[in-house]
Amino acid sequence: MATTGKPVPSLPRIVGTASAIRRLAGQIEMVSRRNCTVLTLGESGTGKELVARHIHAASSRAAGPFVVVDCTTMHDTLLESQLFGHVKGAFTGATHSTLGLFRAADHGTLFLDEVGELPPAIQAKLLRCIQESVVTPLGSTGAVPVDVRIIAATHRDLEDMVRKGTFRTDLYYRLNVVRLQVPPLRQRRGDIPALANHFLAEQARIYDEPAKQLSPAVLDIFSRHAWPGNVRELQNAVENACVFCPGSLILPEHLPESLRQETVAEVTCAFGRIRSGVPESCVPTTLALAERNTIRQALSAASGNRTRAAELLGVERHRLARLIQRHKLIATAVAYLYTDCCWSSDCLLNLFG
Repeated sequence: MATTGKPVPSLPRIVGTASAIRRLAGQIEMVSRRNCTVLTLGESGTGKELVARHIHAASSRAAGPFVVVDCTTMHDTLLESQLFGHVKGAFTGATHSTLGLFRAADHGTLFLDEVGELPPAIQAKLLRCIQESVVTPLGSTGAVPVDVRIIAATHRDLEDMVRKGTFRTDLYYRLNVVRLQVPPLRQRRGDIPALANHFLAEQARIYDEPAKQLSPAVLDIFSRHAWPGNVRELQNAVENACVFCPGSLILPEHLPESLRQETVAEVTCAFGRIRSGVPESCVPTTLALAERNTIRQALSAASGNRTRAAELLGVERHRLARLIQRHKLIATAVAYLYTDCCWSSDCLLNLFG
């Protein structure tokens, strides 16, 4: 195989120690030694492109190009030209010849992202390219040899598409030589802290600044979130937090609003369990009421100690002080504490201090 003289890219890092990730890493290592076609399956945001880049970088093709084809965009009249190239004069506006993405990936890897979105006409032409290792540019009658490794990825159920006739059976079996399954984040929750710290380190490297840290409250939120957007959603949440965190410690208030709102009812329930063992209600009537009740319950759990209550809530003490004033909790504190909690005078000093 010809070499390009280009520097070999470093291996993309696959973060995590969950059994599914360790198994996937082992499979990637074995696949990288071969030139076989790979079909990578997984939900959106799980890291299918990262897997493809790792296979390429660890393979004998590492010095060659890695070309990404977003199959969701292959729907205009020039899609055949985008993939296979065209000759000058092939259509109106074709003032010069182009290689196309297949030939651009010669001696390297072509990554077909979301291959299940390809229209039927292109599926047939793609099948011929894979079978015969040639492309025919639009407007030409001569086939051009190509040496390309194919890695395809999709979140779609291709077997179901084959049954329904929306994906070619022969193409499916051409792509499904080696199948890799990338697990969703909810199946590897133990990897969330390591992934989050990895993204924090990335942000620190990009902006040449010390890496920020996640507070225990943020890690707790991360551990309970469903992560429908998988690793990509976690990466975005970490970057969002880095943008809005002025200091070195990331708190819940620095997270995306969707994550903060999602935890309001859960936090209310949690402090309700601390206080009485059984919460009266886990469904607040309004966000303001939920916030007020949560602060009251945090103060109760901390015996009125504002510093401890702020730690439980994952906010800074001065912010808790402003929230206490906003919700007029000081005005009702004495009656609340004596009738509901029977606290001592020391506890009252903690609250008002």
